[in-house]
Amino acid sequence: MSRTRTRAGTALLAALVLSGAACVGTAAALPADLGAAAAATGCTVDYKVQNQWDTGFTTAVTVTNNGAATTSWNLTWSFAGNQKVSSGWNADISQSGTAVTAKSLSYNGALATGGSTSFGFNGTYSGSNALPTTFKLNGVTCNEDTTPPDPDPDPDPTGRVDNPYAGAKVYVNPEWAAKAKAEPGGDRVANQPTGVWLDRIAAIDGVGDGMGLRDHLDAALTQKGSGEEVVQLVVYDLPGRDCAALASNGELGPTDIDKYKSDFIDPIAAILADPKYAALRIVTTIEIDSLPNLVTNVSGRPTATPNCDVMKANGNYQKGVGYALDKLGDIPNVYNYIDAGHHGWLGWDDNFGASAELFKTTASSNGAKLSDVHGFIVNTANYSALKENNFAIGDTVAGKSVRESKWVDWNRYTDELSYAQAMRTKLVSLGFDQNLGMLIDTSRNGWGGTARPTGPGATTDVDTYVDGGRYDRRIHLGNWCNQSGAGLGERPQANPATGIDAYVWMKPPGESDGSSTAIDNDEGKGFDRMCDPTYTGNPRNNNHLSGALPNAPVSGHWFSAQFQELMKNAYPAL
Repeated sequence: MSRTRTRAGTALLAALVLSGAACVGTAAALPADLGAAAAATGCTVDYKVQNQWDTGFTTAVTVTNNGAATTSWNLTWSFAGNQKVSSGWNADISQSGTAVTAKSLSYNGALATGGSTSFGFNGTYSGSNALPTTFKLNGVTCNEDTTPPDPDPDPDPTGRVDNPYAGAKVYVNPEWAAKAKAEPGGDRVANQPTGVWLDRIAAIDGVGDGMGLRDHLDAALTQKGSGEEVVQLVVYDLPGRDCAALASNGELGPTDIDKYKSDFIDPIAAILADPKYAALRIVTTIEIDSLPNLVTNVSGRPTATPNCDVMKANGNYQKGVGYALDKLGDIPNVYNYIDAGHHGWLGWDDNFGASAELFKTTASSNGAKLSDVHGFIVNTANYSALKENNFAIGDTVAGKSVRESKWVDWNRYTDELSYAQAMRTKLVSLGFDQNLGMLIDTSRNGWGGTARPTGPGATTDVDTYVDGGRYDRRIHLGNWCNQSGAGLGERPQANPATGIDAYVWMKPPGESDGSSTAIDNDEGKGFDRMCDPTYTGNPRNNNHLSGALPNAPVSGHWFSAQFQELMKNAYPAL
């Protein structure tokens, strides 16, 4: 996959490396085609985080004046988080709230046209040390191109756009819409776009009298009309699928990698490559709940399972994902997004960096290239809150950090938005496209209704503070199956936040995560006790009750009680 991406406000910023307790930042190189643009700006700023640790960082800043010569200068910017400048050098630095001003000193005020000067500072932060996006030198915005646009720019040779969701409708699956409309009150959401799950070989042609892949693409062309249309596909049939669970096991055994390639990926690729569908923007989310298992659920970890050890040893997860990225990435109108778990899975130091490294290794082997990856998706089919507003990772209560609370449990993130943005930054630092796009599945993370807190909990102790204020009302962050009290989240939308291509409903609301009791089926899906409301847990949820709804069907089957609960607890409310 080859593409040119131009997300505003990020193309000239530094890439920040986040790797556990220590990290190093390096400035992102300017693409060759931006060289002339940089020279045409009034000023350019190179903001480079040179070192970072749990609560602090060191930054070097170089300012180049491309305008008229000046005898003094001041550079201003605003921090995106809770960063505070603690000391500086080669500039008089002051801060008010998030706004920072760096003024020249007596010996470095003169800046000729084309001249540069440098200064630095130490700072503190908590949570995510997001990079500033806008700098002004003596009131002039830096890193803005003043060159008139090229009347005949070179297009991306693949025809791909920066964000496939921007300016496009998204396919409404008529099968899901019909089920939603049949529910009391379901017509309020039946027009929302959801993902089409290709979770077994038979789904390609259609199971029973259901729609197959071509049927969905044909329907998408009809919905498209004269505008742009995105079709969202979940590619989900790896050998030994979801090795740490049972409800989402698949039809292929651990060694069936050749069958995965020839009977699953190859037919999908052949259909998507049909010129008939070239006008569609096809988003593929590649193999949810797979790669992170090779980090978190293998020998040496408290949640290890023999099945995950097998999949790590045979390498078939990496081989399968790499093959899918390669084959699908060759199709010009396909946009590949890899699943990157969620903050309640990978947000801890020993999971975060190792998973990002595994994503890179997988996406640059077995035929795949980093350029085959358009982005990543988080929270697929999960319940993590989009944004917790009543507490922050840097808060301290009664002498204890929020990270010490039983709910956060030393995680570095409190919600999916902060996790997605931090994972994006990490992945870019490892060599993925500097304008990598992220998707967040918000289909079941609204947590509204009468149980939604309106403010922080009491400051009696850190657990009371967090538990009283958190929107996510699960019993434990590790609970994932048909969660009681969950609600529909933010409606699907493009460009909702920095670095986020879209909020999506990739998991169709109302489709079960797994059965509450063992149910015989021909889909290869087992019975996972985490779907049993009477189950008292395991190390993955610190031996808590599962929080699952009763009377649930096999995963992927319609679960009316869940759909009604999701509508009742929707936030924003319906």
